[in-house]
Amino acid sequence: MTGPIIGISLGDPGGIGPEVVMKSLRSGVYPSDAAYRLFGAEKLIKDEINKLGINIDISSFDIHEPAGVSQNFKRGIPCKENGEFSFCCFREAVNEAEKGNLDAIVTAPISKQSWHLAGISWAGHTDYFNKTYPDAIMSFFSSKLNIALFTHHIPLKLALQKIKKQSLQNFFLRLWKILKNQRGGNWQFLVSGLNPHAGEGGLLGDEELKEIIPAVAAAQAQGMPITGPIPPDIICREALNQHQKIVISLYHDQGLIAFKLTAFYEGVNVTLGLPFIRTSPDHGTAFDIAGKGTADPNSMIAAIRLAYNLSHKTSQGL
Repeated sequence: MTGPIIGISLGDPGGIGPEVVMKSLRSGVYPSDAAYRLFGAEKLIKDEINKLGINIDISSFDIHEPAGVSQNFKRGIPCKENGEFSFCCFREAVNEAEKGNLDAIVTAPISKQSWHLAGISWAGHTDYFNKTYPDAIMSFFSSKLNIALFTHHIPLKLALQKIKKQSLQNFFLRLWKILKNQRGGNWQFLVSGLNPHAGEGGLLGDEELKEIIPAVAAAQAQGMPITGPIPPDIICREALNQHQKIVISLYHDQGLIAFKLTAFYEGVNVTLGLPFIRTSPDHGTAFDIAGKGTADPNSMIAAIRLAYNLSHKTSQGL
């Protein structure tokens, strides 16, 4: 095997994670020269394969099953057992990547509510990474639109309090450095305004004048190809189908509403700023369709492909 070693955690066992992983590995369109290690329960994997009526030789995959964790899973709802198991699988995959045993990890969706019921304090994968890698950045990539989030899984009122010049400037420059090192290319960065019409010269809010414009100017002074603030209702049109442009969204929904509207079935969540590659599909657990066999695997397939491609670039020093 000459390709990278990619770990895949199956996500919440009560959601569509196991389904989209198995469909992806059965699709035949994922990179075949990579080695794949699955972090989940062998019984869960076999049950999913049988339910879907597909043929997969699971002996070709190295399955890592956490010991001492209940497998009393519940389909279609969040629960403590689901949360404990999905967290342990994810944590083991991260530990293996940190030891250098994996080149990348691809994480199927977890339920934040299941984690909460299990007493796990982190609000998702990225929040967990931030405890060790505080400079990690949540981003989303597709063939149509690219987004980086200045803030993500926090209440909106707290996100607004973080719109400060120095914090913004530090984020801009960190994002620029990470993308240059990890993905190469001539990136252009578009910063969203916060208020309607980007504040309309202070008539609709003064954050643009006091915080955002000075931060953009400071980053430009250091050579960063960045513009803004651009009114948030048109900024994604400016970047649509422009592969080297990335929108900097100031809070979670500001960017992801547009992203999921345009790229829901092919988008990939990428955690930038880690010592290894981490990708994920851009959707959640979809408890409402769990077990029905109707989940679309294309975002998971895209996440596996991107993990593979970025692993090759990293090994080449890009």
